[in-house]
Amino acid sequence: MKRHINIPIFIPHLGCPNGCVFCNQRQISGKTAFDITAVEDELRRAVQTVDHDSCEVEIAFFGGSFTGIGREDMLYLLKLAGRYIDAGFADSVRISTRPDYIDEEILDILADHHVTDIELGLQSFDDRVLTASKRGHTAEISRRACRMITERGFRLVGQMMIGLPGSTPESERMTAREIVSLGCMAARIYPTVVFRDTELCAMMRDGRYQPLTLDDAAARSCEVLEIFTAAHIPVIRLGLCAADTLFVPGAIAGGAYHSAFGELVYSELYYRRIRKAIERDRLHEKIAGRTLTVHVPRGEVSKASGQKRANKLRLQNEYNVKNVKILENPDLIWYNIKLETE
Repeated sequence: MKRHINIPIFIPHLGCPNGCVFCNQRQISGKTAFDITAVEDELRRAVQTVDHDSCEVEIAFFGGSFTGIGREDMLYLLKLAGRYIDAGFADSVRISTRPDYIDEEILDILADHHVTDIELGLQSFDDRVLTASKRGHTAEISRRACRMITERGFRLVGQMMIGLPGSTPESERMTAREIVSLGCMAARIYPTVVFRDTELCAMMRDGRYQPLTLDDAAARSCEVLEIFTAAHIPVIRLGLCAADTLFVPGAIAGGAYHSAFGELVYSELYYRRIRKAIERDRLHEKIAGRTLTVHVPRGEVSKASGQKRANKLRLQNEYNVKNVKILENPDLIWYNIKLETE
């Protein structure tokens, strides 16, 4: 089976006249300006680094509301990508956009230009959160856009955020369940990061917004990750990508940014599952002073152990375990675990 590769083309804030309180796409994407005429050179360089015979290549327009840009520019980018697809250098196109920039005419254009995957910045299905964040649309508009996309046969990816103004663990779980029920084939989870030069930064500084701590953001992300995992929906991103501009002093004013945020969330997921299994199997009285062996799927030992062995230490302290071993088991999948004592 061919390996999947994205060629990302970032179009920061292009096509989005809206002013969400949290948004500073130039900081998030690492792009301080966008030259549409430079995309062809960027694509030409990128395809030369990919072995198309062994890879399925997708040209991905990220970072802005793609379907909200001027029609001439949107068609230019789609036709440019189409030339590389027709020449055999790529297979398909992925775009990201807002729910209120989806209609039947737009979907006709996308279908005619090799687009197979549409990522929607849903962020929340709680209208109070959408209003407080100045998203400029309602939850019902998001539902309608999702239905239109899936009914036309596109693959839909739902993006949601943790810790927005007015958001609660309950509303975030509700959002995750809506993403599942609306037919998304994958999801992204982003904790809210407070960037300088945003309205959210001003809200934080005058006390109208309290950002989540890193631990709280990881815990709340873990709760929605469990919902997606139970529905067999892969989470293809947890946390922001580490753009160079994120490391400029003062770029981040607050909130839950960590370069390995996903690892923190998966670590929490495994810790909760191990604790649940201990309680379910009534092992808490039997493992004191003994070695606990945790079997996890292939490639998951580091996540289950936690950063700096944090999960091992937590288990030792909580259950007075002598030692914790975490081993790979190729028979296990999807974050399932198996416990043994010795």
